[in-house]
Amino acid sequence: MNSIPESDRVVVFDTTLRDGEQSPGCSMNLEEKIRVAKALEDMGVDVIEAGFPIASEGDFEAVREVANVIKNTTVCGLARATRGDIDRCAEAVANAPRKRIHTFISTSPLHMKYKLQMEPEKVLEMVTSSVTHARNLVDDVEWSAEDGSRTEHDFLCRCVEAAIDAGAGTINIPDTVGYAIPDEFSSLIRMLYDRVPNIDKAIISVHCHNDLGLAVANSLAAVGAGARQIECTINGIGERAGNAAMEEVVMALRTRHDHMPYVTGVETTQITKASRLLSSITGFNVQPNKAIVGANAFAHESGIHQDGMLKNAETYEIMTPESVGLTKSTLVLGKHSGRAAFKDKLRELGYDMGDNSVNDAFKRFKDLADRKKEVFDEDIIAIVDDEVVRTNDRVKLVAMEIKCGTKHNPPVAALELEVDGQMRSTVGSGDGPVDAVFKCIKEMIPTQARLQLYQVHAVTGGTDAQAEVTVRLEEDGKSVNGQGADTDTMVASAKAYLNALNKLFVKREKSKPEAVAV
Repeated sequence: MNSIPESDRVVVFDTTLRDGEQSPGCSMNLEEKIRVAKALEDMGVDVIEAGFPIASEGDFEAVREVANVIKNTTVCGLARATRGDIDRCAEAVANAPRKRIHTFISTSPLHMKYKLQMEPEKVLEMVTSSVTHARNLVDDVEWSAEDGSRTEHDFLCRCVEAAIDAGAGTINIPDTVGYAIPDEFSSLIRMLYDRVPNIDKAIISVHCHNDLGLAVANSLAAVGAGARQIECTINGIGERAGNAAMEEVVMALRTRHDHMPYVTGVETTQITKASRLLSSITGFNVQPNKAIVGANAFAHESGIHQDGMLKNAETYEIMTPESVGLTKSTLVLGKHSGRAAFKDKLRELGYDMGDNSVNDAFKRFKDLADRKKEVFDEDIIAIVDDEVVRTNDRVKLVAMEIKCGTKHNPPVAALELEVDGQMRSTVGSGDGPVDAVFKCIKEMIPTQARLQLYQVHAVTGGTDAQAEVTVRLEEDGKSVNGQGADTDTMVASAKAYLNALNKLFVKREKSKPEAVAV
C-alpha cells in the first residue's frame, strides 16, 4: 500500500469493539474481544477503537489487552474531554506499538444546552485543554465534535481549528443521531475545507449512524468531499440502528472505483469470516438480504436472473462471492473422516485452535456426523463457534431430558447444570417444552431477567439440520443475546439461554458512565 498516494487512501477506523458493543444485547468478554481484534488486524483495518477505558475495569482491561496483542494496527481508546478519562485511556493503550487517544465533546446547541449545560466558550476551552493534554501523552490524537452534523457552522469551524492547533491529527465529524442526508453532509465537509485555515494539517474523519438508513451513503459522500477516514463496524452493529457497515463501505469503494477513485488497506477476502465471527459471538444474526454478507447476497432464485448468471455472471453480480471470502457450501467430511482431515478443514475455514479445543470440536463433529447425513462447512463453523464461545462460561449444561407431545401435557423437563463448578438439577413443567426448559434454568439460577427474544433458524437445509437459537434477556435495563447450536432444538435453546445468562453475569460487572454517543 506504500505506493498509493495518501490523497487517494481512505483510513478504515473500526469501532466494533466500542460503539458496536453498545448495541442492546451485544456484550463481549475479554477473550471474545481479542478474537475480534485479531480478525480486524488480519483484515488490514487501520485503526481499532478497542473500547472506552474509563467505563469500567472490564473495559479498561479489554483495551489494555488488545493493546498488548495487536502489533500492526493502531489501537485507540475513547475518552471524554476530562483529564481523568484521558489519563485512563493513555494508560490502557500504553503498550500498543501504535496508539491513539480519541477524545470528544458535544458541540451542537442542543447538546451543549441540555447534555453539557455549558456555554459555547467553555466548550471551546475544553476542546483545547483536552486535546493538549492528550497530545502530551501520545503522538496520535483524534478529536470528535459530538453531534457535529447539527452543530452551527461558525462554532464548528472554531472548534476544529482549535483542536488542530492543540495537536489533533484527526478531526472526526460525527452524524451522531443519523440525521444528515448525503448532499447535506458532503457540503458540511466541504465547508470545513473552505473555512478552517489549518485544515490541511489533519485528516478529516466521519462517523455516521444509520437511523435513516444513510450511514454508508453519508460516509461515501463525505469521502467525495475530502474526508479520508471512515469510522464503521462489522455488520453495521452499534447503538440504535447501528453504524456504517464496514463491509459495505469497503466493497463500495472497491466495486465503484471508477466513480470513487479511492482505496483502503482492507483484505476483502476476510470479510465473510469476520462477519460470521461477530455474529457467533454476539448472537446478532445477519439478515438474509443484508448487503455483502447476507445469506441471499449472492443467491439468484428468479428464472431470468438464473438464466443470465449461467450465460455470464456479470449480468447480475457486480462483485464475486470469492472477493468477500464467500465459498460455496460443500459436503466436506463424514463420520469416517479422521482428526487430521478435520484439522485441515478448520485451517481452511480460518480457525487457529489449540489441541484441546480441536479435540473438543472434533468430538462434537463426530457426534454430529452420527446424527446427520451430510456435514457442511456451515455445520463445522456452528460447532466451533458454539464450542469457543462457551469456554469460560460459569454455567454449563450437563444433561437434559424432555417429555412432551400429546401424551405429556404439560411438557416436563429434567435439567442438570454445572454452576461455578457445583452440580445442580431440577425437574419442572411449562406451557411448552422450551418454556419448561427455561423455567427449570430459572429455578436453579434465580434471576429477574426477562425473555425479550427467542428465535430459531436452521444452519443448513434438511430436517436433520442443526438448529441455531438466539435468546435475548433483559435485566435492569441491560440486555444480552445468547446463542446455541445443536441438531436438537431444545438442547440448542437451553445452550442459548445459558449463554445469555453467562453474558448477563459479565454485563452486571460493568458500570457505564455518562452516556456516550459519538
